[in-house]
Amino acid sequence: MARQLKIEIAESAELLEKSLKKAKHASHKERLQMLWWLKTGQVTQHHELGQLLGRSPATITRWLQQYRQGGLEKLLEVRTAPGAQKKIQGEALEKLKHRLNSPEGFHSYREIVEWLDLECGLKIKYDTVNRFVREKLKAKLKVSQLRKQEQKEALIENLQPIYVWQESA
Repeated sequence: MARQLKIEIAESAELLEKSLKKAKHASHKERLQMLWWLKTGQVTQHHELGQLLGRSPATITRWLQQYRQGGLEKLLEVRTAPGAQKKIQGEALEKLKHRLNSPEGFHSYREIVEWLDLECGLKIKYDTVNRFVREKLKAKLKVSQLRKQEQKEALIENLQPIYVWQESA
């Protein structure tokens, strides 16, 4: 004989239905659907839930256990992996910010990579430094306006006229 479910759902069917319609995560929708079916009496057996949701009986058992332990909040808790630890942090980060904001700054991302290696002992890839400085720190490299102006003037001096316009007399 199939396992009968014995669980008391504290939330009303209306609340569960509204929550189900507003749910943004697929995992929340599945779990709320499970509770709604149980609350409205549409499903009474453990294996039925597993078949309707396309989940193993072990998963259904785990979800019901979470609900029993902490209610709806515990059931809908989304756990995420912490991710990798930032490579540039603490004192090195403060030094980098200070240097980026100083008048001398950096002229290239390669220069930042070398500076981090020499000053902070951090061996970090160029792409990582590039993305970190642009996206996380929202910093721009310092290229002196004087240098830009000199380049512009040199370019203008080197221009050769393509056509010489002559007016006929």
